[in-house]
Amino acid sequence: MPVLDGDFEAFVTNLGKYNEGMLIGEWVKLPTTEEEMQKVFERIGIGKQDEFGQPYEEWFITDYECPIYGVQKMLGEYESLDKLNYLAALIDELSLSDQEKLVAIMEAGCDEVSDIDDLINLTFNLDCYDIMPGINDESDLGYYYAHEAGIYSEKDLGPLANYIDYERYGRDIAMDEQGRFTDEGYVRVASERWDRQFDGELDDIPDEYRITGSGEAAERDSTIAVLIVEPGKEPYVKEIDSGLESLQHEVGGCIEA
Repeated sequence: MPVLDGDFEAFVTNLGKYNEGMLIGEWVKLPTTEEEMQKVFERIGIGKQDEFGQPYEEWFITDYECPIYGVQKMLGEYESLDKLNYLAALIDELSLSDQEKLVAIMEAGCDEVSDIDDLINLTFNLDCYDIMPGINDESDLGYYYAHEAGIYSEKDLGPLANYIDYERYGRDIAMDEQGRFTDEGYVRVASERWDRQFDGELDDIPDEYRITGSGEAAERDSTIAVLIVEPGKEPYVKEIDSGLESLQHEVGGCIEA
């Protein structure tokens, strides 16, 4: 059974069409190439003109699929496709053992990770964590430290070994090490010094991972101009935040195709 049970995918949606009441989009399996991404843009109408002759230039992401616990919740609707592709490629390029480590770290809950930039940096800092396979609870951990880690000798302890509260001992160790238990084993922090190789700038993404050309389209304005049409009033242009929440606020409810 593969470590990553499923694909990393994003449903890329034509924002202009969505604002017109149509859900036009496509699932994109990541990582992909710039050539394949441009074909997706063509199929969902990015670059085509609306009825007023204005091209559809903007997109957003309405849904994600990711086989790694917790990643999907960290990703927003206006994430950079170049960053997403870079992250997916870095995960794909990890060895099997490092993929297992990444899965365990995310399952354990990584305090250093809260957004896509952190996720990218995590792939460069897996050696900051230790994974101890087969240790799934406090009792396992206590027994390991008492008899297998070389701290105590079961032979020297003799009959006293039968009276050790391994669960309580393991609980104290986990608290001291800030360790956590996962399906992959026990996860503990080996070093708190992260090497932040990626600073979040799109220019730091190597060309081979970029899928939106120059990347200018990904750095869209945070506001858009909309035409407000209210009963009994003259239509007027208003500048609002480009997020879905702002669009829904203007219409007083959900925007649905």
